[in-house]
Amino acid sequence: MSRKVRATLTRVTLLATERIQVRSKFKFLFFYYIGRSITMTTLSYWRLLTIAGSDSSGGAGIQADLKTFAALGAYGMTAITALTAQNTVGVQSVELVSDAMLRAQLDSVLSDVGVDAIKIGMLPTASAAHIVAAAITKYKVKHVVLDPVMVATSGDRLVSVETMHAVATTLFPLATLITPNLHEASWLLQRDVTRSDELADAGADLLQLGAQAVLLKGGHLDGNELSDYLVQPNQLVSVFKRERIATRNTHGTGCTLSSAVAVYLAQGLPLVSAVAGAHAYIGQALLAGATMQLGQGHGPVNHGSAPVATLSRCEAEPEAALQMQN
Repeated sequence: MSRKVRATLTRVTLLATERIQVRSKFKFLFFYYIGRSITMTTLSYWRLLTIAGSDSSGGAGIQADLKTFAALGAYGMTAITALTAQNTVGVQSVELVSDAMLRAQLDSVLSDVGVDAIKIGMLPTASAAHIVAAAITKYKVKHVVLDPVMVATSGDRLVSVETMHAVATTLFPLATLITPNLHEASWLLQRDVTRSDELADAGADLLQLGAQAVLLKGGHLDGNELSDYLVQPNQLVSVFKRERIATRNTHGTGCTLSSAVAVYLAQGLPLVSAVAGAHAYIGQALLAGATMQLGQGHGPVNHGSAPVATLSRCEAEPEAALQMQN
C-alpha cells in the first residue's frame, strides 16, 4: 500500500472516529438533559410544614410532627413558635419566639420550598395567630390542620383568652380541619363536654364558630373504647373507634394524629380517608410504644412503627368509620 493511500485511510479513520465521539457526546448530553428534565418534573416530595412549639424531650410539638412526617414519607419543615424545656414529667420553662422571627421563618419556607399542607400546633399569642393566618392567605395554602393547643390534660388553660379568641376568629375559617380535645372544646363552647353522646352536637356547634370541619377527640372519656367524631357541614358524622391501650406512653398523641392527617391530605386523600389513615397510624404508634420505658413520666408513642402497614390499611379501608346522622 502506497504512502499516499495509507495517509488517506488514516485521515478517513480519524474523521470517522471524531464523528463517533461527537455523536456519542451528543447522545450523552441529550439523554442527560432529557433524563434530568424528566426527573425534575416527575419526582417531588410531599411538603409538610409544622407551625408549633419545640419539645426538648422529643415527644410532642415539632419533634413529634417531624417524626410523623418522616414515618409517612413526607418532607418536613418547621416554623417554631416557642421553645420549651420539658420532659416526660412536665414543662420546666417556656421562651416565646418573636413575631419577627416567626414571620421570617414562614416567609423563608413558603416563598421558596412551598407546602402541600400545614399542621398548626401551639400558638402562644394572639399576634402569632394573626401572623400565621396572614401567611396562609398570602401563599394560598390548600390544606391546613389546626390542633388548637389551648388547654392541658389537667384542664388548665395554656394560653390567654385573647389568644384563644384570635385563633378561633382568624384560623378556624382557614383550616381544613380542627382537632380539639374535650377540654379545648369545653373552653371554646363555654360549656362542659363530658359524655360521648355530646360529641356530635359539640362538633356541630364548633362549626358555628367558623370551622370547616371538626375532629373532636374523645380520648379523655372513661371506658375501654375510644371514639373520635368527625363533623362536617351537611354531612353524616363519621365516628372512629378503637380500643384503649393500657399505657402511660401517651405524650404527643394529639400532635401525632393531626400531623398524620396533614400528610394524608397532602397525598390527595379525601378528609374522611385522611382521618381514617391517621387514626390507624396513631393506634399503631401507641401499641408499638406501649411497653417502652423512656423517662419517669408519660413517654412518647413509637412514631416509626411500620408506617407502610398503616398506609396499606388506609388504602384498603379508606372509610373505615361508622356513620351516624348528624
